Amino acid sequence: METNWDVIVVGGGGSGLAAALSATEQGGRVLILEKRPQLGGTTGIAVGSFTAAGTRLQEQAGIDDHFQHHAEDVAQFADPDIEARNNHSLRTFFLNQAADTLHWLQGLGLSFVGPHPEPPNRVPRMHNVVPGAKAYIAAFQLALQKTTCQQLCGAQVKELLFDEGRVVGVVTEVDNIQKTFRAQRGVILAAGDYSSSSELIGQHKGTDFKQIEGINPHANGEGHHLAAQAGAKLVNMDVTYGPELRFVASSKNPFQQWLPSTGLGARLLGAIARRLPKWCLRNFIKRLLVTWQHPENQLFDDGAILVNQQGNRFVNETAWPQRELAVAAQEDKVAYILLDGRLINRYSAWPHFISTAPDIAYAYVADYQRLRADVTSQAEHLHQLAEQRGIPADSLAKTVAEFNRYVREEQADPHDRTGDQFLLEQGPWLLLGPVKAYFTTTEGGAAVNQQLQVLDANGQPVPGLYAVGQNGSGGIILWSHGLHIAWALTSGRLAGQAIMAN
Repeated sequence: METNWDVIVVGGGGSGLAAALSATEQGGRVLILEKRPQLGGTTGIAVGSFTAAGTRLQEQAGIDDHFQHHAEDVAQFADPDIEARNNHSLRTFFLNQAADTLHWLQGLGLSFVGPHPEPPNRVPRMHNVVPGAKAYIAAFQLALQKTTCQQLCGAQVKELLFDEGRVVGVVTEVDNIQKTFRAQRGVILAAGDYSSSSELIGQHKGTDFKQIEGINPHANGEGHHLAAQAGAKLVNMDVTYGPELRFVASSKNPFQQWLPSTGLGARLLGAIARRLPKWCLRNFIKRLLVTWQHPENQLFDDGAILVNQQGNRFVNETAWPQRELAVAAQEDKVAYILLDGRLINRYSAWPHFISTAPDIAYAYVADYQRLRADVTSQAEHLHQLAEQRGIPADSLAKTVAEFNRYVREEQADPHDRTGDQFLLEQGPWLLLGPVKAYFTTTEGGAAVNQQLQVLDANGQPVPGLYAVGQNGSGGIILWSHGLHIAWALTSGRLAGQAIMAN
């Protein structure tokens, strides 16, 4: 393989592929280096929502929107102490560019349904790609096949190359052999977040959190290490989305993985989806929902409990993040949510749901029984339920009895839970799980300017080095559905343009 390129992109997820395609559109000769055997990254396993203001789909729906309104609304999603950490100028700049990115993606043949509402957004802004996030990866790959861009998978970038203070290439390990690739215009870091890096999590968030896993087990922060090597200023490294409980992923590919994501089939699917009745579209999204979303905290406030594989409680289920830390400390890092007949009935209809994609679809007990039977067990009697999951029946019965004694105020709860009014006493019984504690993503990354150039501690660009997605998050807070993918693809598009212009 040729060793001299205009641009080298480190990482083959959504932000890296967007950067590569954008650079090739400007005439660049681009090499993508991806450590995994295939492209996709975290984008490839996401639901695929893309949130933006001022889009053509909004216009077609009669929605008058503006990025400045979006900037005002998005400030309401995160807690005030987290929002105070936000880089307001960079986030506003991004929101102004997001609609153009969506239109660029549509030009690649991608289809979207929506926009969908998500309060506190004042108007619907969330666009969902059809059939799912894998469509982004497939569309980029098809578009790149028509260019001079080359992709090398199984390539772990070990270090950056410098020449008189400028980044001019990378040292990469491929099949245990070191190879050097040079980039005339520069290197774009697009290697994802560090949610699965116990080293970086422990260093920036605290050692107690090192045992929490990331949704993407391969998100190990390599791009952040490379940025630090170049003298980058890393910001918001202690800000994480999570930890939160999520059901373990199914061993089967979700049904949408089999749907066409490119070509005529994808365009036809998109056209059909946009014309589907709302109930049908909600059922489609509900399948995504039970695959990826987390059980609502309200379950525990209403009386559900967590048990481990020995059938024992181990934490105050209503306390965050102690709950997640305690789950991660259990055998195999898993636990189960126990509901009795009262809770099953309560979480079978609005307004009480197991999980939700806000104002799009709500998943109830019956949805999990139908769509995620692998994490749903039900029985008339407690001992039957325990047997289904291989949990000691005596321990589970003892746990329930002990919880009920606390509710009756016969004794204090050994885990300091308070305020419960309802006994766990009536069948049928339901066990949801296993659940694990995960970081969804991390918000920290290199400081960048609006050209996505990496900045050093003095706020000056590191020559030849760019960062996108979670490598170049630049201090922005993206706590709204569809903003992480929107930032990944928008920052990639802009970086590809900028690196070829400089």
